[in-house]
Amino acid sequence: MGDSVNEYTTRLQQQEQEIKSLSAEVEGLKKPQNLSPSPRLEQLRDENAKLKYRLNVLKRSLQEERTVHCTKSMTNILHRLEEIFCEAIRAAYPELEDPPLSVASSQQPRFGEYQCNSAMAIAQILKAKGVKTNPREIAQKIVQNLSDNEVILKTEIAGPGFINVYLKRPFVSKLMSNLLINGVQPPPLSKKRVVVDFSSPNIAKEMHVGHLRSTIIGESMSRLFEFLGYDVLRLNHVGDWGTQFGMLIAHLQDKFPDYLTSCPPIGDLQAFYKESKKRFDEEEDFKKRAYKCVVRLQSKEPEFIKAWNLICDVSRKEFQKVYNCLDITLIERGESYYQEMMTKVVKEFDERGLSEMDEGRKIVFVPGQPIPLTIVKSDGGYTYDTSDLAALRQRLFDEKADMIIYVTDSGQGTHFQVVFAAAQLIGWYDPQVTRVEHAGFGVVLGEDKKKFKTRSGDTVRLMDLLDEGLKRCMDKLMEKERDKVLTPEELTKAQRSVAFGCIKYADLSHNRSNDYVFAFDKMLDDRGNTAAYLLYAFTRIRSIVRLANIDEAALKKAAETTEVLVEHEAEWELGKVILRFPEILQKILDSLMLHTLCDYLYELATTFTDFYDSCYCVEKDRQTGKVVKVNMSRILLCEATAAIMAKCFDILGINPVARM
Repeated sequence: MGDSVNEYTTRLQQQEQEIKSLSAEVEGLKKPQNLSPSPRLEQLRDENAKLKYRLNVLKRSLQEERTVHCTKSMTNILHRLEEIFCEAIRAAYPELEDPPLSVASSQQPRFGEYQCNSAMAIAQILKAKGVKTNPREIAQKIVQNLSDNEVILKTEIAGPGFINVYLKRPFVSKLMSNLLINGVQPPPLSKKRVVVDFSSPNIAKEMHVGHLRSTIIGESMSRLFEFLGYDVLRLNHVGDWGTQFGMLIAHLQDKFPDYLTSCPPIGDLQAFYKESKKRFDEEEDFKKRAYKCVVRLQSKEPEFIKAWNLICDVSRKEFQKVYNCLDITLIERGESYYQEMMTKVVKEFDERGLSEMDEGRKIVFVPGQPIPLTIVKSDGGYTYDTSDLAALRQRLFDEKADMIIYVTDSGQGTHFQVVFAAAQLIGWYDPQVTRVEHAGFGVVLGEDKKKFKTRSGDTVRLMDLLDEGLKRCMDKLMEKERDKVLTPEELTKAQRSVAFGCIKYADLSHNRSNDYVFAFDKMLDDRGNTAAYLLYAFTRIRSIVRLANIDEAALKKAAETTEVLVEHEAEWELGKVILRFPEILQKILDSLMLHTLCDYLYELATTFTDFYDSCYCVEKDRQTGKVVKVNMSRILLCEATAAIMAKCFDILGINPVARM
């Protein structure tokens, strides 16, 4: 239907131009007054009137169709204002082919809720065309061309040409009701296939604190994409292939010679790896045998494949302990998955004339990139460059991904930059069509601001870190005597919710590009921007409905029949923050910066506190403690706040509990 509107609009413009031309022609003839009008002109005017009528019908139908489609979805107010101002600017300046559009949230309440800042940019364009005008005049012209709409109460022109926008309160009230009736629904977006590559530990090595960020950030990104309705493939690109498996298999043969018939009791895989590495570095015969084991593994001899599988399985069990604690879902596709594809990738680069030999190795030099990719080593083996190219190709062509996100540390930024550039060079994807991006992150630091290590200087095991979090969280709960008011089951749930929630939130609340300091005391503090504070705030909000003795059925009925009033300033401020949620999601989708969601969640919780301090929701008799009055509109505001907070927690991978 949108295409029909565009088609009719184009025809209208063409006809109006012809009418204008014919009218001028008739005027120019200066015939006697009784001259009959041009038949063609009359015909055009008649057709034009019919076209205008049809176009208006189509526009109304399109608006109704969009309203029906989007009724359940939360309205992105910023997007709606952009539509309104885009239409006004085009009406005011039809001669500008692609006029600049800039609408943003206002930073100060006295300047309204939003601002349109397009006038200054339009003034620059007109000045370049030799048209003298000032931004305030342009702003005035834009305002004059604003159509009647359901959103804007009034506008004010401020400073050099800023247009301050004030929202209609009934509009905000209606959106609040839609949210309460339909729940927190994603904005209407087109379907996309998304691949998220995250976590990616190495087989035969335990997960350490370095894997924490990739695992937490990747999980949260996947949850965001899933909420938006995308088809998400979560991939764990584990390091399960390479020369290290030669020494591991050789050591397995020596330590557990009956491994083919009896499952070897490898208790500490990290110690097993260190033992084999020590032998590889110190024993020449062992090293030679390790290399032979690699060749036999790559030749896929059954007993070597079994040894490899045994080692991988022990690792998987250890990884899964971490994933269970952090509620992580992944599909494992290690480097071994792409082995057969690497030969084809090298052949494709050769056939396209994009590879060259350099001191015995085969490289691909992408113009404009700082370093080449090595796709075949001098000994004929493949590299990380080859496997990453093969993985990218498989995700583009077999998975048919519209978006591929790699969540690894920022140190790998240059590597992925060159891999992506090579894929574009060979024509695998167009960055204007397919989004392929490296979401890099900084390192985890200790409280001494150095890389997070144990006292002995070793890398911190991730399971040890999670266990420490559980212990410290229980200490905090006992200190607050929560064991006296919670059942043992509730206490354990609260412990896990706060401990793992705090570890996740401490990571996600920082700009992922930066390093961050891991400090248990700070992250478990129930004051400030922490998961502990937010989880407590959430349980308090949920308890308000219980305090009012309102069951779920009554709450649902109230959402359908009670208008959500936003008359008190605290109600108004809370309502506006709640309804910014779709804008926040869009911002994160554009930037992949999850700390934006954490900042929003904290702002929502603190705005709610201001509201609750200023506006009574439930009034009790001071003597009897009985509820004497319930402000249902404000109860609904509490419910809307809790619903948005719950969705934020869900995207962040944090599990709130009913009682803390």
